[in-house]
Amino acid sequence: MHSLGQEIQGFSKNRLKKQSTRVTTVTGRKLLERRSDDGEGEEQVEELEKGSGFGFVEDKSLDLQVGVVRPFLLLASQDAAHDIDTLQRCKVTHVLNVAFGVDNLFPDQLVYKTTQILDLPDTDITSYFQECSSFIDQAREQDGVVLVHCNAGVSRSSSIVIGYLMLKEGLMFDEAYSQVKLARPSICPNPGFYQQLQSYKP
Repeated sequence: MHSLGQEIQGFSKNRLKKQSTRVTTVTGRKLLERRSDDGEGEEQVEELEKGSGFGFVEDKSLDLQVGVVRPFLLLASQDAAHDIDTLQRCKVTHVLNVAFGVDNLFPDQLVYKTTQILDLPDTDITSYFQECSSFIDQAREQDGVVLVHCNAGVSRSSSIVIGYLMLKEGLMFDEAYSQVKLARPSICPNPGFYQQLQSYKP
């Protein structure tokens, strides 16, 4: 009978799969990362091709999916916020823009509030809940419909909407998160926002 320890020692490192991952950096460089055979030590990175250095990877597909969290509270990406057909179809009257450096395109037709939030784990997202929730309530009191968006409609704007449900409706984090996730399945607050929301006590 082999002990587990002997079995582990006898396990041939050659049987481990070699790992390689293709990576496209934000500057458009394409890299191939390889883990060394024994799974330890440094990763080897081989450059496949240089990108054009635009600083972003262009995504041609528009994300016009609008999550209806409440009849008066919608969640989307900047694509939807910049698409007048989508806005009109959803009867949007107010837009809460929590992106950084994203323009408001229809100031003559809609009421805007811009709060520039950085999508970084150490940004104190909860410090924005009060002012953002006041704007959402203002839209609601005017029988309006408010669209909350950031760039992708994934981290910042979803965190603000979850915070609103916790602050104004008294929902616990799990319930608020699952309701927002149901409305817009692609949401994913960054790890810092997620932790802040979990421990948030309005």
